[in-house]
Amino acid sequence: MKNDELKFYSNVKNWDFSMIKSEEEKLTNWDMFKILNDCTNENSVVLDLGTAGGERVLKKFPKVEQIIATDFSEEMIKTAKENLKKSGKKNIEFRVMDNLNMDTPDNYFDVVVARHTPTSPKQIYKTLRNNGKLIIEGVDKLDCWQLERLFNRGQAFNDGKPISQIDYENVLDAGFKNVELVPIYVREYFKTKEDLVALLLKTPILDDFSEVVEKNEKDLEKLDQYIKENTYDKGILLRRMYYGITADKIE
Repeated sequence: MKNDELKFYSNVKNWDFSMIKSEEEKLTNWDMFKILNDCTNENSVVLDLGTAGGERVLKKFPKVEQIIATDFSEEMIKTAKENLKKSGKKNIEFRVMDNLNMDTPDNYFDVVVARHTPTSPKQIYKTLRNNGKLIIEGVDKLDCWQLERLFNRGQAFNDGKPISQIDYENVLDAGFKNVELVPIYVREYFKTKEDLVALLLKTPILDDFSEVVEKNEKDLEKLDQYIKENTYDKGILLRRMYYGITADKIE
């Protein structure tokens, strides 16, 4: 799965999601960035795993002493470094790293953030300082489920156990304390069909979606059917299901 994801993300060159016109309606009171702000200060050292093009780190992370942001895709990190130059920020470092083979120092970070990416909680535990915090936000099995059922495929479509449960158990097994798992429900409205297609091209919600756009007329008909059945005043609706995990390293 990791190799498939690496191939997918390496083939996508444009990581700027800001061009996609959409709006979110949160149904769950869980905000990763608020939690991050609440547990950091100007002296904190933060590790961001799965940083993609770095947009979230550059725009939404709090002002801290140091941020190291990593991704296993060289194309992502190349884009992130270009975005960093434009920002003028000096406390952020972007670099390539495999989350499942971390090379960060032990007992170094105050907070580790992982967003929509595979993780190794045992390795994260080692790299956190005592009293450090882990914050995970992930995509769960039922994300975009109506769309995936229509296409009979998609991210986590054939998973037997929800990703949230797997992550939760792994975090507990790694030795973390105060572990909390929260299901996150979001309605995401896209202004036009082109905006929705742009999202599907840049994410693995549907497998091989670029091939759908290029040559699969039946799948294009399914997409039009979905849009027809899920268009509201606010736009084309995707029902998103994420999960959040917070945990503390206490020795």
